[in-house]
Amino acid sequence: MATWYCMQGCGACCNLTPEDRPELAEYLTPEELTLYLSLVGEDGWCINYNHGDRLCQIYPDRPSFCRVKPDNFARIFAIAPAEFDEFASHCCEEQIEGVYGPRSGELKSYQQALPAVAESI
Repeated sequence: MATWYCMQGCGACCNLTPEDRPELAEYLTPEELTLYLSLVGEDGWCINYNHGDRLCQIYPDRPSFCRVKPDNFARIFAIAPAEFDEFASHCCEEQIEGVYGPRSGELKSYQQALPAVAESI
């Protein structure tokens, strides 16, 4: 079983390109969708993402849909807490692959760290 974790210096989730997420209106409220779309820069990346250090500039105040937590995933995706780790890990792998490529260092790093994270729990 995979255990979800956020890989520092990745930032793949900050690529908000709406065309890559056609189902946004299915799981975000109208208010959240408006906020989401307002965060998308011309390059598809969140306007609050710093490419230099690969960090969110509003991390403590980021929107709820940016917070990968069991309760948010239950609300947004109807994922039971017991399924959270597996689902979130899979989402991260898909997003990292889509943003950086299937042979990227980011994807390899994420996949290599998953077993170590699971063992530490």
